[in-house]
Amino acid sequence: MMDRILVVDDIPDNSFLLQTILESEGYEVDVVDSEPAALEKMEAEPPDLVLLDVMMPDMNGYEVIQRMRRNPRLPFIPVVLVTGHDQPTAAEGFDVGADGFIRKPVDFNQLLDRVRSILPNKD
Repeated sequence: MMDRILVVDDIPDNSFLLQTILESEGYEVDVVDSEPAALEKMEAEPPDLVLLDVMMPDMNGYEVIQRMRRNPRLPFIPVVLVTGHDQPTAAEGFDVGADGFIRKPVDFNQLLDRVRSILPNKD
């Protein structure tokens, strides 16, 4: 069974790049473009990992993680925050329960290393 990753980003080009790289490595990737859609998708089909943009229109990535961690209907799902250089620090993400932090522009080797460290069963 392939590991499933949910990419949450409101910019289609960002989602497309992440999806392309991850699928080329053998991961199954779902993409959503809003926080409400992400929470709904996680409840319907919990992924193995979430790559979550910090700065989104409706609520930020920290709020999404807080809602995830408080939702008893969701199993624990690892979250890697993806953010621009001028946005909040990694410590803030870890404080709300993030499992990792990647800066934009995304270094794809760093991204894949982080994903593999969280989903180690992938060959």
